[in-house]
Amino acid sequence: MQLDPISGWCRDVQHCPSPNCNARPLDEVSLLVIHNISLPPGQFGTGKVQQFFQNCLPYDEHPYFATITHLQVSAHFLIERDGTVTQFVSCNERAWHAGVSLFDGRENCNDFSVGIELEGTDELPFSDAQYAALTTLASEMLRVYPAMSVERICGHSDIAPGRKTDPGPCFDWSRLRTALLTKESER
Repeated sequence: MQLDPISGWCRDVQHCPSPNCNARPLDEVSLLVIHNISLPPGQFGTGKVQQFFQNCLPYDEHPYFATITHLQVSAHFLIERDGTVTQFVSCNERAWHAGVSLFDGRENCNDFSVGIELEGTDELPFSDAQYAALTTLASEMLRVYPAMSVERICGHSDIAPGRKTDPGPCFDWSRLRTALLTKESER
């Protein structure tokens, strides 16, 4: 998996462009935000996240979908349970994943972050394949964006406390940080 810094798109991942993005106000990428999502909640491999990020979710298919019909959101990436990575927005553009947010005294984290959604819930552990893909993807972000660091990788709950809980208590931060530091030392 290799990120082209000119286009902001990764090679060797699926591309599923979302209209839910716009230009970054500054040419800065310095934060990585980890989320979780499943549609319907708790169901995996449905393809509904991809439809949601493309504003094509069939809102009459599930009662939960009707509650999110008004939302237009996206993330840069989704990592499914089997480790499949899909990119929705160029890393050079602003995806709409963080909402009202604050990191290190700065509001509007979408302006300077990359958002990665893990297919999952707060209550279930993530898969080994997801950790492997996330480590590879995050390592590539750290390589391409020097303003980003392991210390600038956080959860949605960290930038929107009280409003968001993801990636949740089952996410193993130590596992991710150890894997990233190991990769970094191998470079």
